[in-house]
Amino acid sequence: MPEEEIITPAAAIEGEAKAESGKPAKAGAKTKKKAVRQIPQGRAYVHASFNNTIVSLTDANGNIVAWSSAGNCGFKGPKKATPYAASVIVKKVFEKCEQFGLKDLHVFVTGIGNGRDAAVRALNTVGFNVLSIKDTTPVPHNGCRPRRARRV
Repeated sequence: MPEEEIITPAAAIEGEAKAESGKPAKAGAKTKKKAVRQIPQGRAYVHASFNNTIVSLTDANGNIVAWSSAGNCGFKGPKKATPYAASVIVKKVFEKCEQFGLKDLHVFVTGIGNGRDAAVRALNTVGFNVLSIKDTTPVPHNGCRPRRARRV
């Protein structure tokens, strides 16, 4: 009967690390697990243009927690600005921020695209509690000087 080889846990880890990267790993090295912060209340910024829709979720200080856009979700061309794309974007953002415990949102909407209303409705249906909605679309208060009259 052949003798069994006894492998210590450190040697086993070192052997596995050697096989993966080619270099021996440190015996006492441990990876730290990053603590996930809990964010009870945050902000949602919806940017809805004619060409795209972008949804960003932040904490109360404005630090980005999760974001997504139509192009990020796989939409191309004119499909990026559709209401359906906006609902898919919100679902993806919700999946990204579930680990943070984000539930209550203040929504800030910018732009005049088709995905604007759909994104706000999707935020409500996906499970967020929408506390307020504010339109931050820039509106000119008189605007640029108009072009001269055309002489024919």
